[in-house]
This record gives sequence, structure tokens and C-alpha cells, in this order.
Amino acid sequence: MRILVTGVTGYIGGLMATRLLQEGHEVRGFARHPDRAAHGLPVVAGDAITGKGLDRALDGVDVAYFLIHSMEPQPAESGDGGRFSTRERTAAQRFGDAAAAAGVRRIVYLGGLLPAGRPLSRHLESRLTVERILLEAVPGSVALRASIVIGARSRSFRFLVRLVERLPVLAVPAWRVHRTAPIDERDIVALLAAAATSDRVAGESLDVGGPEVVTYGELIDRIADAMLVERPAIGLRRLTLTPIASRVAAIVSGERHELVGPLMESLTADLLPADDRAAGLLGVRLHSLDAAIEHSLREWERDEPLAAR
Repeated sequence: MRILVTGVTGYIGGLMATRLLQEGHEVRGFARHPDRAAHGLPVVAGDAITGKGLDRALDGVDVAYFLIHSMEPQPAESGDGGRFSTRERTAAQRFGDAAAAAGVRRIVYLGGLLPAGRPLSRHLESRLTVERILLEAVPGSVALRASIVIGARSRSFRFLVRLVERLPVLAVPAWRVHRTAPIDERDIVALLAAAATSDRVAGESLDVGGPEVVTYGELIDRIADAMLVERPAIGLRRLTLTPIASRVAAIVSGERHELVGPLMESLTADLLPADDRAAGLLGVRLHSLDAAIEHSLREWERDEPLAAR
């Protein structure tokens, strides 16, 4: 099968390119900076926001993975319109139109879990908008919705590890009590790969999560335990998502505030799968949370020592 992976120089895109090549597919990448791709596959240079390179990238493709997110600052030539939600909507619309015109049979998209009965954060509202645009453009498409991916290069996971590593006392904001179902990166890659070819999920939006539900506070504790460190925690019930809190978190974790701010806005409610159909439909067995954390920390330490471990 001929498959296009957008965002191939990014975290999930890179993992997907490797997996799909191993499965014997003919894989093509799409990225702003093709020289950063590390898989030896052909990569078309382009930009989904402007539409540059899309027709060439999608020519002859059966399935296309849309793994582009736009929360970080963009180069001036992108004509991004300012807000990340505007950039993401524009990119999705142009990509969907180009995919339909090229005769692509399916787009596979990775979005975010939605809070039940609660207003959406800017981050999650944008993800849902992108999902709807892509599924409408190519009706046989599939969207998977996940919360925190546990992996050595997952920015959400790295954010939590850095907090554990760099703060001798964890001052955890009010969002520590909300629950989620973190998923192992190996499992999200397997689910995404299976979504390309499964007739059982055509046109579906599926929630995906790991087998354990934990609060964010419990997740931080599990990470600290796996790192063999003790970090006393102070719950700050009145500290939620002020600009100051998100900027402090960005500094401590070494991440851009443009990324951390919108992500922290999504922590104000439970983010849980509505059901557990996805793994069964796609034939994927899920790793436990502790196995996911330990695997990710080992992968991290192969390239970079963790001071606290």
C-alpha cells in the first residue's frame, strides 16, 4: 500500500514511518524540512498551511496520515494567521481538499480525548475541528483520540518527567485530581498502523487509552517511583492555569510556553475514553502503565542521562 506520513520529522510521524516500512508498505514523507527525516524514505518538501507541495506528496497515495500540529511559533512564510487554531484549521482544510482531489481512500488522524460534558480547551477544540474537516473531506477516514502518550520523545511525558527531575518539592496545581488513561507509545503506533487497513473502523472516531485510569497526581507519583526518587508533593487547590503557573511550568520543564500553555488548559477536566472499542476492533493488546513508563525511561536514558534516576 502507498502511504503518506505527514509530520514525518516529528515524534509520532517518525515512529509511524518506521512501523509502516517494517510492515512492507511503500512510504513517502511530507515535511517542511526533509533533511531532518531519518528513515531513508523519499520526503516531499512542503507546508500544509500554505498548501505548498501537497499535490505532489499525495499523488498516487492510498492512505495519508495527518500528524501535523501547529501550537508552536511558525516561520513567517507559512502565512499562519496568528493563532494555532487558525493554522490547524487552514492546514486541515487544504490537506483534506488535496487528498480528496488525489483520490486518497483514507486519512488517519491522531487527535485528543474530549472531556465529557465540559467546555473544550482551545487545544482540544482545535483538534476536534481538524478531525471533522478531515473526516468530511474523505468519508472513509479514521480519527483516533488519545490523551497522554507515554514515550521517551512524547512532550507531555517529558514535561512530567522534567517536573519530577527538577523540583525537589512538587507543587502540583489543582488539575492533579483529574483523571486520564495514558497510553504506551508502542500501543498508539500499533493502533494507528492497523487503522490504515481495517475495514471495521472506516469513518469512525475512536477514543483510545491505556488499561489504567489514574489522576495526573497519581501519574506523577508513578513516574517518580519508576525513577527511584522521592518527591514530596504539595497540592495547590487554588492554583489552576494562570499565565504565571504555565510560564513557570514551561521554564522548569524546558519547553516553550506556546506549547505548555494550551496543553495545561486541557488538564482542567477528566480526559477518559468514552469506551474501549478501539483496541478490540484493531486487534491491539495494550501494555500496562508501569510497563509503559519503564520502557520510556529506558529509551530516554539510551540517549540522555536522567539526573534524578
